[in-house]
Amino acid sequence: MQNKIIIEGLRLHAFHGVMEQERKVGADFIIHAEIDTDFSETMKHDNLSGTISYADLFETIKREMSIPSKLVEHAAGRIAQSILSEYMAAKSVKLKLMKVNPPMGADCIGAGVEIILP
Repeated sequence: MQNKIIIEGLRLHAFHGVMEQERKVGADFIIHAEIDTDFSETMKHDNLSGTISYADLFETIKREMSIPSKLVEHAAGRIAQSILSEYMAAKSVKLKLMKVNPPMGADCIGAGVEIILP
């Protein structure tokens, strides 16, 4: 059985960017996270101990996003590694981190990265 915990469209303001101004004023970021896990026992017994709390995942993501990075690749890698190390039930992480309206002279919704860690 394949199960996933999903946080989709999490919007956070953070201070990531190559340019100094980006790290001063910050920008909005959108995060999508999928964590492979096995919560088959939780489906039977309605007990949080058999799964990963998405509220706890939110706190992990928020904590890592609060640490300024020049590159979204670095921030995304830190988030994914933290999830894998903090939640023993996490088998893999798929994480998409997008900077909303990045300052690159293009009209786009966002730009970012997607990583998958086993």
